[in-house]
Amino acid sequence: MNGPEPSVDASDQFRAKRVDDAFSDYVRRRRSGEQIGVREFAAANADLMPELGIRLRHLVTSLKKTVSTQSDAGTVSAPARDKAGNGEKDSLTSAIRSAYSEDRKHPDRIGHYKIIRPIAQGGMGIVFLAEQESPVRRKVALKLIRGGLNSREIIARFEIERQALAMMDHPAIAKVLDAGQTEAGDPYFVMEFVDGERITSYLDSRHADVRQRLEVFIKVCNAVQHAHQKGIIHRDIKPSNVMVSSRDGKPSPIVIDFGLAKALNQRLTDESISTATGQVVGTPEYMSPEQIGGQFTDTRTDVYALGLLLYELLTGVLPYDRELVRRSTLSQAQRTICEVEAPKPSQRLSGLGHKASEAATNRGTNVKLLSKQVRGDLDWIAMKALEKTPSRRYATAAALCEDVIHFLKYEPVLAGPPGTSYRFKKFVRRNRAGVTAAGLIAAVLIVGGMVVSAAVSKAARNERARLSESSEKLAAY
Repeated sequence: MNGPEPSVDASDQFRAKRVDDAFSDYVRRRRSGEQIGVREFAAANADLMPELGIRLRHLVTSLKKTVSTQSDAGTVSAPARDKAGNGEKDSLTSAIRSAYSEDRKHPDRIGHYKIIRPIAQGGMGIVFLAEQESPVRRKVALKLIRGGLNSREIIARFEIERQALAMMDHPAIAKVLDAGQTEAGDPYFVMEFVDGERITSYLDSRHADVRQRLEVFIKVCNAVQHAHQKGIIHRDIKPSNVMVSSRDGKPSPIVIDFGLAKALNQRLTDESISTATGQVVGTPEYMSPEQIGGQFTDTRTDVYALGLLLYELLTGVLPYDRELVRRSTLSQAQRTICEVEAPKPSQRLSGLGHKASEAATNRGTNVKLLSKQVRGDLDWIAMKALEKTPSRRYATAAALCEDVIHFLKYEPVLAGPPGTSYRFKKFVRRNRAGVTAAGLIAAVLIVGGMVVSAAVSKAARNERARLSESSEKLAAY
């Protein structure tokens, strides 16, 4: 891999990011009702000890205190209620809030907003579900810097996210509604609350087919293109940062969390801040080669991430083992992402075994038909977006989007081979009715021509026979 070796600080940041992601994953799975034990989860992430263990122990301690308090107050009538139903969710929510606070209690209200519960945690901030009480009453998402993370650089990054969101106006990007500071001086900003699911969960639970998934993906591409036109690179596009809800009976995606956003040609804050060469920022398994290598990033970095998202929407998995990258050291993850060639989506499906059946079921079909749908054009589109060299990828998110639209319209895709045979097959598929009619007309003309030709040939033979007979009579005379 070309370029300078990442610094020790980069390795530390990479590990801290993995610990954050693992803890968030545990919280998400518990909140969704999955009965996963702390010891079991810790054993599966042994390489992240002791940091992850400390976070998990804090969570367990907070949960026990919450359950005990609720029981004493009469809000939890029996242990069974805490293990199933709202008791578990309420207790877990309170415990998570305590664990997220990292020994620092957050106020029950901030400005006009009443804090309801935490809903997400990022590397530098906590997102709460809150209720705005004036001048209008509505639910919102309030993002606050985590306790103790009020360094100059963190505050600058927080301000960059706030300004980046404020610059954009797109139906598929979360809107900033308000901003301010707490009484303690910590900055926060308020966004519209997206009551949805991550894009993969939403589509899987509804058994969305390939076409439906691509239609949602197009909306995501359009949102990312809008950000690029505003001079903003997201740098952390992944399923958990694309939330989908139903509006008028149709899936409506919203791109969230611009916490790692980078401005291309402008400054979004008075503070001077930049990502130094060798510094790694992002989610490891969704990073592009240049991103995980600490190299220069531009809009094509987001195109790569969109390629990974497309790959996962088609197959249910990433091109490589997700857990392997998560548990890898920085250098190991770099080798996987920068050097190992990704298989085509259709090839990846063929090697999934029983997981392929699950992926097909989630897409409302069977493995054979799913492989057939993905093979060819969609293989080419995904692989062009996932080129390891940025200059070989789609130049923009819009170009990737256009190729997906070409596919849906049965038109030739730019990522496909430009052979005459390929283009002719696309023309036939796109104009099936017209081609069929033209074929019938041609067949009629051919058959008609053959009939006329046969009649003419017969007449000619008859004429020759008559002339021959006449010549013989004349000769005899």
